[in-house]
Amino acid sequence: MFQATRRRLALWYTTVTAVLLLVFASGFYLYVRSTLIERIDDTLNHVVEVVQRSLVIEPINSHQEGSGVRVNVEASFRDNPIAIEDDHIDLEWFSPMGEVLWSTLKTPLIVPLRVNQDGETVRMSDERLLRQVTQPIQMGQQTLGFLRVSEPWFEFTKPTHQLVWDLILGTSIMVAIVATSGWFLSGLAMQPIRESYQRLKQFTADASHELRNPIAIIQTNVQVALADPDSEPETQRYHLQVVERLTRRLGRLVDDLLFLARQDSGIIQQRWASIDFNDLILEVVEEQDTIATEKEVDLSVVLDSEDQWILQGDRDQLSRLFTNLVSNAIQYTSANGKVILELQKLKRLNIDYFQVKITDTGIGIPEEALPNLFARFYRVDPARTQATGGSGLGLAIAQVIAENHNGHIQIDSQVNQGTTVTVTLPQHHPEAIG
Repeated sequence: MFQATRRRLALWYTTVTAVLLLVFASGFYLYVRSTLIERIDDTLNHVVEVVQRSLVIEPINSHQEGSGVRVNVEASFRDNPIAIEDDHIDLEWFSPMGEVLWSTLKTPLIVPLRVNQDGETVRMSDERLLRQVTQPIQMGQQTLGFLRVSEPWFEFTKPTHQLVWDLILGTSIMVAIVATSGWFLSGLAMQPIRESYQRLKQFTADASHELRNPIAIIQTNVQVALADPDSEPETQRYHLQVVERLTRRLGRLVDDLLFLARQDSGIIQQRWASIDFNDLILEVVEEQDTIATEKEVDLSVVLDSEDQWILQGDRDQLSRLFTNLVSNAIQYTSANGKVILELQKLKRLNIDYFQVKITDTGIGIPEEALPNLFARFYRVDPARTQATGGSGLGLAIAQVIAENHNGHIQIDSQVNQGTTVTVTLPQHHPEAIG
């Protein structure tokens, strides 16, 4: 799938670039072509001007009828200074009646005489092409004759043909380079998508696994209960308790999955407000105190001061953050252990921070597992986590909430000595209200 998409991207890169290069090359060719034609026409008109200035004009003999002047052809063209053969320019002189009187061509051109000062291209019988300029030579109202200047078309086609081949070669090389670059760039563009797809694939597989196990157990208990409708009430009660416990577990799991999915899609709307941070922490501790008492774990809070601490943030998310962390600390602390929450105020670079350290005397975490703790569905000890009903999403959610508040979480731990989780949150947030 990704290779096909990469090929399509590279093909689009190459196609778009090839079209742009083709448009540029065509425009450049047309510009050079028109420039060369203009220069040839300017040269031919310049030759006409030079020849016109060199014409020998004399009055008509008195014994001839009429009066006026004429061009002395022999005197005008016998020693003409223009290097006709060197620059491949041919001259033809026509009488006022259109008869050829003088020419540098060995074979007269069978081309009708047409006055054209802007230049025109004519095709010869032998398929040769000529570029011609024809101008009338006048003195006053009298037309003395016509001068036609011709240049072979190959003087134009030779450089243009070379230009065409150069453009084809250059465009081909550029398209090849773009195709290679497009393949490389499309690979870079696809890399985040591939990684995201792999994460989604892994996330879906893990979620399916987490959902499959409790659903299968619920189904088994229901089937057992239905198979014996006359069973003892205690047996029925036991099956219902199992179903109820697993249903709550599924509810928490689905809630966690929805939270992460909404976070990934960016549709979570933060509800910023001013929060009494001390009150929030004490509320979380009160909610978890019952669980701690059942496990015979001492849960306590140490405040830096008794003053009211106001934090701008989303109360529901922050409550969820510290509930997850305190709950984890209690779960992995054995009887007669301790869980201590220590609140402090910090100031860094003129910014006020609130810091909460959650320290327990639990089983600890191996050093090699610390870098993976915030990965979704990651478990240090899968067997023990399953026994406690954990899904491996608690720390991932905690990290997301901390990042939403421009804060961060740090975990330090040693096996059999305990774990310290440090949460640092800025007091003010740029998106906060109130």
